[in-house]
Amino acid sequence: MDFVSWKDRKPLASALSCRAAAARFGVAPSTTIRWQAQRRETGSFAPKPQGGDMRSRRIEERRADILAVWEARKDISLEELRLALIEVGLHVSVAGLYRFFVRHGMTRKKRPAMPSSRTALTS
Repeated sequence: MDFVSWKDRKPLASALSCRAAAARFGVAPSTTIRWQAQRRETGSFAPKPQGGDMRSRRIEERRADILAVWEARKDISLEELRLALIEVGLHVSVAGLYRFFVRHGMTRKKRPAMPSSRTALTS
C-alpha cells in the first residue's frame, strides 16, 4: 500500500463515495470511512499527532505521594518505593519511577557502605 498524503484525500470531500475513494487510493474502505469521520469531527484530513508521552500525567498527579514516601526513607530502592506506593493506591513501574526522578532532576543515591572496621589484611 502506498502512502497517501493528507492533501491527496481532498477528493473524499467531493462526490466520491468512501468505497470509490478507497479503490482510487488503493486502501481499505474502512480507512476512507475513518478519514471521512475525522473530517466531520475536526473539519480536516490532517493526521493526528503521533508519539509523545502518554502516561507521565498519571504519575505527576501523585507527585506529593511519591515524594512523601521518598522523604520518609531517602535510601529506599525503586522497587521498595514501588511497593510502598502500591499501599497508597498508586500502581507504577520501576522504570516509570526512574523516569519521574530523572524528569525532576532528583538523584536517589543509596547511603555509601560503611568502611570496614579493620585496616589490617585478614587471611
